[in-house]
Amino acid sequence: MLELKHAPPIFLSPPCLIRLTHLHRQVNHFPLNGYELLPPSQIAAGLTCCGMKFTRTHFLGKLMLVLWPLVFMSTILGFDFWGNFPKQHPSDLQIPKQLSVDLPGCLAVFSGNTEDKKIELEALLSSRRRRSVVTEDFYMNATKDCSSYIKKQGFISVPLSEEEKSFPIAFSVVIHEKIEIFERLLRAIYAPQNIYCVHVDQKSPRDFQRAVKAIIENYVDACFPNVFIASKLESVIYASWSRVQADLNCMKDLLYSHIQWTYLLNTCGTDFSIKTNREMVKALKALNGRNSLETEATGEYKKVCWQYHHNVTDDVIRTSVRKTLHPSTAPCSQEMPTLWLQEPDEHLWATLQRMPSVPGSVPANIRYDMSDMNALARVVKWAYSAGDVNKGAPYYSCTGECRGAVCVYGAGDISWLLTQVHLFSVLRFKALGRHCPQTRQENSNLF
Repeated sequence: MLELKHAPPIFLSPPCLIRLTHLHRQVNHFPLNGYELLPPSQIAAGLTCCGMKFTRTHFLGKLMLVLWPLVFMSTILGFDFWGNFPKQHPSDLQIPKQLSVDLPGCLAVFSGNTEDKKIELEALLSSRRRRSVVTEDFYMNATKDCSSYIKKQGFISVPLSEEEKSFPIAFSVVIHEKIEIFERLLRAIYAPQNIYCVHVDQKSPRDFQRAVKAIIENYVDACFPNVFIASKLESVIYASWSRVQADLNCMKDLLYSHIQWTYLLNTCGTDFSIKTNREMVKALKALNGRNSLETEATGEYKKVCWQYHHNVTDDVIRTSVRKTLHPSTAPCSQEMPTLWLQEPDEHLWATLQRMPSVPGSVPANIRYDMSDMNALARVVKWAYSAGDVNKGAPYYSCTGECRGAVCVYGAGDISWLLTQVHLFSVLRFKALGRHCPQTRQENSNLF
Protein backbone atom coordinates (compact mmCIF):
# COMPACT_ATOMS: atom_id res chain seq x y z
CA MET A 1 0.00 0.00 0.00
CA LEU A 2 2.86 2.37 0.77
CA GLU A 3 4.47 1.61 -2.57
CA LEU A 4 2.20 3.77 -4.64
CA LYS A 5 0.33 6.27 -2.65
CA HIS A 6 2.88 8.99 -2.14
CA ALA A 7 2.72 12.58 -3.16
CA PRO A 8 5.02 13.13 -6.13
CA PRO A 9 8.48 13.66 -4.68
CA ILE A 10 11.18 15.61 -6.41
CA PHE A 11 14.88 14.98 -6.36
CA LEU A 12 17.19 17.94 -6.19
CA SER A 13 20.84 17.64 -6.29
CA PRO A 14 23.56 19.96 -5.32
CA PRO A 15 24.14 20.69 -8.88
CA CYS A 16 21.56 18.78 -10.70
CA LEU A 17 17.85 18.04 -10.76
CA ILE A 18 15.58 15.86 -12.77
CA ARG A 19 12.14 14.44 -12.26
CA LEU A 20 10.95 10.90 -12.07
CA THR A 21 8.20 10.41 -14.60
CA HIS A 22 6.22 8.02 -12.53
CA LEU A 23 4.12 7.95 -9.38
CA HIS A 24 5.18 4.43 -8.33
CA ARG A 25 8.47 3.33 -6.86
CA GLN A 26 9.46 0.68 -9.38
CA VAL A 27 12.93 0.00 -10.69
CA ASN A 28 11.82 -0.38 -14.29
CA HIS A 29 10.56 3.20 -14.22
CA PHE A 30 13.85 4.68 -13.07
CA PRO A 31 14.31 8.12 -14.62
CA LEU A 32 17.06 7.45 -17.14
CA ASN A 33 15.11 4.67 -18.88
CA GLY A 34 13.79 5.67 -22.29
CA TYR A 35 15.75 8.90 -22.71
CA GLU A 36 17.83 9.43 -25.85
CA LEU A 37 21.17 11.18 -25.99
CA LEU A 38 21.10 14.51 -27.78
CA PRO A 39 23.34 15.30 -30.75
CA PRO A 40 26.64 16.89 -29.67
CA SER A 41 25.42 20.31 -30.78
CA GLN A 42 22.67 20.18 -28.16
CA ILE A 43 24.73 18.88 -25.27
CA ALA A 44 24.72 21.21 -22.30
CA ALA A 45 27.60 21.58 -19.89
CA GLY A 46 27.05 21.36 -16.17
CA LEU A 47 29.31 21.69 -13.15
CA THR A 48 30.59 18.48 -11.58
CA CYS A 49 28.85 18.19 -8.35
CA CYS A 50 26.72 16.82 -5.73
CA GLY A 51 23.05 17.43 -5.84
CA MET A 52 20.27 16.61 -8.14
CA LYS A 53 16.59 16.73 -8.38
CA PHE A 54 14.19 14.10 -9.51
CA THR A 55 10.42 14.34 -9.33
CA ARG A 56 7.52 12.09 -9.82
CA THR A 57 4.96 13.50 -12.20
CA HIS A 58 1.76 15.00 -10.93
CA PHE A 59 -1.28 13.01 -11.84
CA LEU A 60 -3.93 15.23 -10.25
CA GLY A 61 -6.74 12.72 -10.39
CA LYS A 62 -4.75 10.00 -8.64
CA LEU A 63 -3.25 12.48 -6.25
CA MET A 64 -6.63 13.70 -5.02
CA LEU A 65 -7.75 10.14 -4.42
CA VAL A 66 -4.72 9.29 -2.29
CA LEU A 67 -4.03 12.60 -0.57
CA TRP A 68 -6.13 12.10 2.56
CA PRO A 69 -5.03 8.47 3.13
CA LEU A 70 -1.47 9.70 2.70
CA VAL A 71 -1.83 12.34 5.40
CA PHE A 72 -3.23 9.76 7.79
CA MET A 73 -0.56 7.15 7.01
CA SER A 74 2.25 9.70 7.22
CA THR A 75 1.02 10.76 10.66
CA ILE A 76 0.99 7.19 11.95
CA LEU A 77 4.41 6.43 10.46
CA GLY A 78 5.78 9.66 11.87
CA PHE A 79 4.81 8.74 15.44
CA ASP A 80 6.44 5.34 15.06
CA PHE A 81 9.59 6.61 13.31
CA TRP A 82 10.43 9.55 15.57
CA GLY A 83 9.71 7.42 18.61
CA ASN A 84 13.05 5.70 18.01
CA PHE A 85 15.01 8.89 18.82
CA PRO A 86 15.99 10.21 22.24
CA LYS A 87 13.51 12.88 23.27
CA GLN A 88 14.86 16.39 22.90
CA HIS A 89 12.92 19.63 22.80
CA PRO A 90 14.28 22.46 20.62
CA SER A 91 14.33 24.74 23.67
CA ASP A 92 16.67 22.28 25.41
CA LEU A 93 19.48 23.06 22.96
CA GLN A 94 22.43 24.58 24.80
CA ILE A 95 25.28 26.69 23.49
CA PRO A 96 28.42 24.48 23.60
CA LYS A 97 31.37 25.74 25.62
CA GLN A 98 33.67 25.75 22.58
CA LEU A 99 31.22 27.97 20.69
CA SER A 100 31.32 30.60 23.42
CA VAL A 101 35.12 30.66 23.09
CA ASP A 102 35.07 30.89 19.29
CA LEU A 103 32.14 33.28 18.93
CA PRO A 104 33.87 36.70 19.36
CA GLY A 105 36.44 36.04 16.63
CA CYS A 106 34.01 34.21 14.36
CA LEU A 107 31.50 37.05 14.47
CA ALA A 108 34.23 39.33 13.15
CA VAL A 109 35.01 36.84 10.36
CA PHE A 110 31.33 36.42 9.48
CA SER A 111 30.85 40.18 9.21
CA GLY A 112 34.06 40.67 7.22
CA ASN A 113 35.27 43.19 9.80
CA THR A 114 38.54 41.80 11.16
CA GLU A 115 40.18 45.18 11.79
CA ASP A 116 41.50 45.50 15.36
CA LYS A 117 40.47 41.89 16.09
CA LYS A 118 43.96 40.43 16.41
CA ILE A 119 43.41 39.01 19.91
CA GLU A 120 40.15 37.29 18.95
CA LEU A 121 41.62 35.86 15.73
CA GLU A 122 44.71 34.53 17.51
CA ALA A 123 42.42 32.87 20.06
CA LEU A 124 40.60 31.17 17.20
CA LEU A 125 43.78 29.73 15.73
CA SER A 126 44.98 28.61 19.14
CA SER A 127 41.66 26.90 19.83
CA ARG A 128 41.75 25.01 16.54
CA ARG A 129 45.34 23.88 17.05
CA ARG A 130 44.41 22.32 20.40
CA ARG A 131 41.83 20.04 18.80
CA SER A 132 43.10 16.52 18.19
CA VAL A 133 42.38 14.52 15.06
CA VAL A 134 39.57 12.01 15.55
CA THR A 135 40.40 8.52 14.28
CA GLU A 136 38.28 5.63 13.02
CA ASP A 137 38.76 3.85 16.37
CA PHE A 138 36.97 6.67 18.17
CA TYR A 139 33.80 6.19 16.13
CA MET A 140 33.89 2.40 16.37
CA ASN A 141 33.99 2.68 20.17
CA ALA A 142 31.82 5.77 20.74
CA THR A 143 28.88 4.46 18.72
CA LYS A 144 28.50 1.38 20.92
CA ASP A 145 26.38 3.63 23.14
CA CYS A 146 24.13 5.38 20.62
CA SER A 147 22.31 7.66 23.05
CA SER A 148 25.54 8.94 24.54
CA TYR A 149 27.17 9.33 21.11
CA ILE A 150 24.25 11.29 19.65
CA LYS A 151 24.13 13.62 22.65
CA LYS A 152 27.89 14.23 22.92
CA GLN A 153 28.34 14.83 19.20
CA GLY A 154 25.42 17.25 19.08
CA PHE A 155 23.13 15.54 16.56
CA ILE A 156 19.63 17.00 16.33
CA SER A 157 17.15 14.35 17.49
CA VAL A 158 13.78 16.04 16.87
CA PRO A 159 12.45 18.21 14.04
CA LEU A 160 13.12 21.84 14.95
CA SER A 161 9.98 23.22 13.32
CA GLU A 162 6.67 22.06 11.91
CA GLU A 163 7.72 23.31 8.48
CA GLU A 164 10.81 21.09 8.50
CA LYS A 165 8.88 18.14 9.89
CA SER A 166 6.40 18.29 7.01
CA PHE A 167 9.08 18.68 4.32
CA PRO A 168 11.63 15.84 4.60
CA ILE A 169 14.66 15.92 2.30
CA ALA A 170 16.52 12.94 0.83
CA PHE A 171 20.33 12.97 0.67
CA SER A 172 22.77 10.89 -1.32
CA VAL A 173 26.27 11.13 0.20
CA VAL A 174 29.20 9.68 -1.78
CA ILE A 175 32.40 9.32 0.27
CA HIS A 176 35.77 7.56 0.18
CA GLU A 177 37.98 8.93 2.96
CA LYS A 178 38.35 11.16 6.05
CA ILE A 179 35.89 9.81 8.59
CA GLU A 180 35.86 12.96 10.74
CA ILE A 181 34.89 15.15 7.78
CA PHE A 182 32.11 12.71 6.84
CA GLU A 183 30.72 12.72 10.36
CA ARG A 184 30.90 16.51 10.50
CA LEU A 185 28.96 16.78 7.22
CA LEU A 186 26.37 14.26 8.43
CA ARG A 187 25.99 16.14 11.70
CA ALA A 188 25.49 19.44 9.87
CA ILE A 189 22.81 18.17 7.48
CA TYR A 190 21.17 15.66 9.81
CA ALA A 191 17.54 15.88 10.89
CA PRO A 192 15.41 12.92 12.02
CA GLN A 193 12.66 13.58 9.48
CA ASN A 194 15.07 13.35 6.53
CA ILE A 195 16.46 10.23 4.85
CA TYR A 196 20.15 9.62 4.02
CA CYS A 197 21.84 7.10 1.73
CA VAL A 198 25.63 6.83 2.11
CA HIS A 199 27.69 5.32 -0.71
CA VAL A 200 31.16 4.21 0.43
CA ASP A 201 33.76 3.66 -2.28
CA GLN A 202 34.70 -0.03 -2.42
CA LYS A 203 38.37 1.01 -2.66
CA SER A 204 38.32 3.04 0.55
CA PRO A 205 40.42 1.77 3.50
CA ARG A 206 38.85 -1.01 5.56
CA ASP A 207 39.10 0.97 8.80
CA PHE A 208 37.23 3.82 7.14
CA GLN A 209 34.50 1.47 5.93
CA ARG A 210 34.15 -0.08 9.38
CA ALA A 211 33.92 3.33 11.04
CA VAL A 212 31.20 4.48 8.62
CA LYS A 213 29.30 1.27 9.28
CA ALA A 214 29.66 1.79 13.04
CA ILE A 215 28.17 5.28 12.81
CA ILE A 216 25.30 4.20 10.59
CA GLU A 217 24.54 0.60 11.49
CA ASN A 218 26.18 0.17 14.87
CA TYR A 219 26.89 -3.23 16.41
CA VAL A 220 23.47 -3.97 17.86
CA ASP A 221 21.02 -1.33 16.68
CA ALA A 222 21.26 1.58 14.25
CA CYS A 223 22.11 4.90 15.87
CA PHE A 224 20.23 6.60 13.05
CA PRO A 225 17.28 4.63 11.63
CA ASN A 226 17.00 7.12 8.76
CA VAL A 227 20.63 6.72 7.58
CA PHE A 228 21.74 3.66 5.62
CA ILE A 229 24.56 2.41 3.41
CA ALA A 230 23.71 1.94 -0.28
CA SER A 231 22.65 -1.59 -1.16
CA LYS A 232 25.12 -1.67 -4.06
CA LEU A 233 28.59 -0.13 -3.80
CA GLU A 234 30.82 0.91 -6.69
CA SER A 235 34.58 1.12 -7.04
CA VAL A 236 34.52 4.82 -7.86
CA ILE A 237 36.97 6.37 -10.30
CA TYR A 238 36.96 10.16 -10.34
CA ALA A 239 35.43 11.75 -13.46
CA SER A 240 34.14 8.39 -14.72
CA TRP A 241 30.69 6.84 -15.04
CA SER A 242 31.17 5.01 -11.72
CA ARG A 243 30.83 8.38 -9.96
CA VAL A 244 27.39 8.87 -11.53
CA GLN A 245 26.46 5.24 -10.87
CA ALA A 246 27.18 5.69 -7.16
CA ASP A 247 24.54 8.43 -7.04
CA LEU A 248 22.10 6.37 -9.11
CA ASN A 249 22.47 3.44 -6.70
CA CYS A 250 21.51 5.65 -3.78
CA MET A 251 18.67 7.25 -5.72
CA LYS A 252 17.21 3.85 -6.48
CA ASP A 253 17.41 2.88 -2.79
CA LEU A 254 15.83 6.14 -1.71
CA LEU A 255 12.85 5.51 -3.98
CA TYR A 256 11.91 2.62 -1.72
CA SER A 257 12.12 4.67 1.47
CA HIS A 258 8.97 4.95 3.56
CA ILE A 259 9.85 8.58 4.26
CA GLN A 260 7.95 10.77 1.82
CA TRP A 261 10.69 13.14 0.75
CA THR A 262 10.19 15.71 -1.98
CA TYR A 263 13.71 16.76 -3.04
CA LEU A 264 16.93 14.79 -3.16
CA LEU A 265 20.33 16.43 -2.68
CA ASN A 266 23.23 14.34 -3.95
CA THR A 267 26.31 15.38 -2.01
CA CYS A 268 29.87 14.15 -1.68
CA GLY A 269 32.63 14.07 0.91
CA THR A 270 34.10 17.37 -0.27
CA ASP A 271 30.87 19.30 0.28
CA PHE A 272 30.48 21.81 3.07
CA SER A 273 26.98 22.79 4.17
CA ILE A 274 26.46 26.55 4.41
CA LYS A 275 22.72 26.40 5.11
CA THR A 276 20.71 25.02 8.01
CA ASN A 277 18.04 22.42 7.36
CA ARG A 278 15.37 25.09 7.79
CA GLU A 279 17.07 27.31 5.21
CA MET A 280 17.30 24.36 2.81
CA VAL A 281 13.61 23.62 3.24
CA LYS A 282 12.64 27.20 2.45
CA ALA A 283 14.90 27.29 -0.61
CA LEU A 284 13.56 24.00 -1.98
CA LYS A 285 9.93 24.90 -1.36
CA ALA A 286 10.47 28.14 -3.27
CA LEU A 287 11.43 26.10 -6.36
CA ASN A 288 7.82 24.90 -6.48
CA GLY A 289 8.71 21.62 -8.16
CA ARG A 290 11.26 23.06 -10.56
CA ASN A 291 14.82 21.91 -11.15
CA SER A 292 17.80 24.05 -10.17
CA LEU A 293 21.18 23.26 -11.67
CA GLU A 294 23.87 24.75 -13.81
CA THR A 295 22.99 24.24 -17.46
CA GLU A 296 24.62 26.29 -20.20
CA ALA A 297 25.92 25.81 -23.71
CA THR A 298 29.15 23.83 -23.78
CA GLY A 299 32.33 25.92 -23.72
CA GLU A 300 34.65 25.93 -26.71
CA TYR A 301 37.39 24.17 -24.77
CA LYS A 302 35.12 21.15 -24.29
CA LYS A 303 33.75 20.99 -27.81
CA VAL A 304 37.07 19.58 -29.05
CA CYS A 305 35.90 16.27 -27.56
CA TRP A 306 33.60 15.77 -30.53
CA GLN A 307 35.06 18.21 -33.08
CA TYR A 308 38.25 16.16 -33.57
CA HIS A 309 38.86 12.49 -34.26
CA HIS A 310 40.29 10.49 -31.38
CA ASN A 311 42.24 7.26 -31.28
CA VAL A 312 40.72 4.92 -28.72
CA THR A 313 42.97 2.21 -27.25
CA ASP A 314 43.71 1.95 -23.55
CA ASP A 315 43.37 5.71 -23.53
CA VAL A 316 41.64 8.37 -25.63
CA ILE A 317 44.12 10.42 -27.68
CA ARG A 318 42.98 13.44 -29.68
CA THR A 319 44.29 13.82 -33.22
CA SER A 320 44.57 16.97 -35.34
CA VAL A 321 41.94 15.72 -37.80
CA ARG A 322 38.64 17.57 -37.56
CA LYS A 323 35.39 15.68 -38.02
CA THR A 324 32.89 16.49 -40.72
CA LEU A 325 29.40 17.36 -39.57
CA HIS A 326 27.18 14.28 -39.76
CA PRO A 327 23.40 14.31 -39.90
CA SER A 328 21.67 13.66 -36.60
CA THR A 329 20.63 10.21 -37.86
CA ALA A 330 24.22 9.05 -38.33
CA PRO A 331 25.44 6.39 -35.86
CA CYS A 332 27.77 7.49 -33.09
CA SER A 333 31.47 7.04 -33.62
CA GLN A 334 33.37 4.75 -31.27
CA GLU A 335 35.01 7.58 -29.38
CA MET A 336 31.77 9.44 -28.72
CA PRO A 337 30.41 7.11 -26.02
CA THR A 338 33.93 6.67 -24.71
CA LEU A 339 34.31 10.42 -24.28
CA TRP A 340 30.91 10.60 -22.62
CA LEU A 341 32.36 8.33 -19.95
CA GLN A 342 34.91 11.02 -19.13
CA GLU A 343 33.39 13.40 -16.56
CA PRO A 344 29.82 12.34 -17.48
CA ASP A 345 28.35 14.36 -14.62
CA GLU A 346 29.62 17.45 -16.46
CA HIS A 347 27.05 16.76 -19.19
CA LEU A 348 24.43 14.24 -18.13
CA TRP A 349 22.28 16.15 -15.65
CA ALA A 350 22.58 19.46 -17.48
CA THR A 351 21.51 17.79 -20.73
CA LEU A 352 18.51 16.06 -19.15
CA GLN A 353 17.47 19.41 -17.72
CA ARG A 354 16.99 20.76 -21.26
CA MET A 355 14.92 17.82 -22.55
CA PRO A 356 11.24 18.72 -23.03
CA SER A 357 10.09 15.31 -21.76
CA VAL A 358 11.80 15.68 -18.38
CA PRO A 359 9.49 17.09 -15.67
CA GLY A 360 10.85 20.27 -14.14
CA SER A 361 13.13 20.89 -17.12
CA VAL A 362 13.45 24.07 -19.16
CA PRO A 363 13.60 24.67 -22.93
CA ALA A 364 16.96 24.55 -24.69
CA ASN A 365 16.62 28.24 -25.58
CA ILE A 366 19.55 30.34 -24.39
CA ARG A 367 17.19 32.50 -22.32
CA TYR A 368 16.83 29.58 -19.92
CA ASP A 369 20.57 29.12 -19.38
CA MET A 370 21.55 28.99 -15.73
CA SER A 371 25.08 29.61 -14.48
CA ASP A 372 26.64 28.08 -11.39
CA MET A 373 26.11 31.37 -9.53
CA ASN A 374 22.34 31.15 -9.97
CA ALA A 375 21.87 27.43 -9.35
CA LEU A 376 21.22 26.41 -5.75
CA ALA A 377 23.58 23.48 -5.65
CA ARG A 378 27.12 24.48 -4.77
CA VAL A 379 29.11 27.69 -4.82
CA VAL A 380 32.68 27.73 -6.12
CA LYS A 381 34.90 30.78 -6.49
CA TRP A 382 36.87 30.25 -9.70
CA ALA A 383 40.18 32.08 -10.13
CA TYR A 384 39.57 32.84 -13.83
CA SER A 385 36.21 34.50 -13.09
CA ALA A 386 37.23 36.54 -10.04
CA GLY A 387 38.11 40.22 -10.22
CA ASP A 388 36.70 43.66 -9.58
CA VAL A 389 32.94 43.38 -9.03
CA ASN A 390 32.59 47.05 -9.96
CA LYS A 391 33.92 46.16 -13.40
CA GLY A 392 31.60 43.23 -13.96
CA ALA A 393 33.30 40.30 -12.23
CA PRO A 394 30.90 37.92 -10.41
CA TYR A 395 32.98 38.08 -7.22
CA TYR A 396 36.22 39.50 -5.84
CA SER A 397 39.48 37.58 -5.98
CA CYS A 398 40.21 34.83 -3.49
CA THR A 399 41.74 36.08 -0.23
CA GLY A 400 43.18 32.65 0.50
CA GLU A 401 44.92 30.92 -2.39
CA CYS A 402 43.88 29.17 -5.59
CA ARG A 403 44.58 25.52 -6.34
CA GLY A 404 43.56 24.14 -9.69
CA ALA A 405 41.65 27.39 -10.37
CA VAL A 406 39.49 26.81 -7.26
CA CYS A 407 39.64 29.23 -4.34
CA VAL A 408 40.87 27.84 -1.04
CA TYR A 409 38.86 30.24 1.10
CA GLY A 410 40.62 32.60 3.46
CA ALA A 411 39.05 34.53 6.34
CA GLY A 412 38.25 37.39 3.95
CA ASP A 413 36.08 35.13 1.78
CA ILE A 414 33.80 33.85 4.54
CA SER A 415 31.40 36.79 4.81
CA TRP A 416 30.89 36.60 1.03
CA LEU A 417 30.43 32.82 1.15
CA LEU A 418 27.74 32.92 3.83
CA THR A 419 25.64 35.45 1.90
CA GLN A 420 25.31 33.24 -1.19
CA VAL A 421 22.04 31.49 -2.04
CA HIS A 422 23.73 28.12 -2.50
CA LEU A 423 23.21 25.19 -0.16
CA PHE A 424 26.78 23.86 -0.23
CA SER A 425 30.33 25.00 -0.80
CA VAL A 426 33.51 23.19 -1.75
CA LEU A 427 35.37 22.06 1.38
CA ARG A 428 38.51 24.10 0.76
CA PHE A 429 39.61 26.51 3.46
CA LYS A 430 42.80 28.02 4.85
CA ALA A 431 43.33 27.53 8.59
CA LEU A 432 41.46 30.59 9.82
CA GLY A 433 38.99 30.44 6.97
CA ARG A 434 38.11 26.86 7.93
CA HIS A 435 37.68 27.42 11.63
CA CYS A 436 34.61 29.65 11.68
CA PRO A 437 32.58 27.93 8.97
CA GLN A 438 33.19 24.65 10.81
CA THR A 439 32.10 26.24 14.08
CA ARG A 440 28.97 27.53 12.37
CA GLN A 441 28.39 24.14 10.74
CA GLU A 442 28.82 22.25 14.01
CA ASN A 443 26.30 24.57 15.66
CA SER A 444 24.31 25.35 12.53
CA ASN A 445 20.89 25.25 14.15
CA LEU A 446 21.90 27.84 16.75
CA PHE A 447 22.72 30.53 14.16
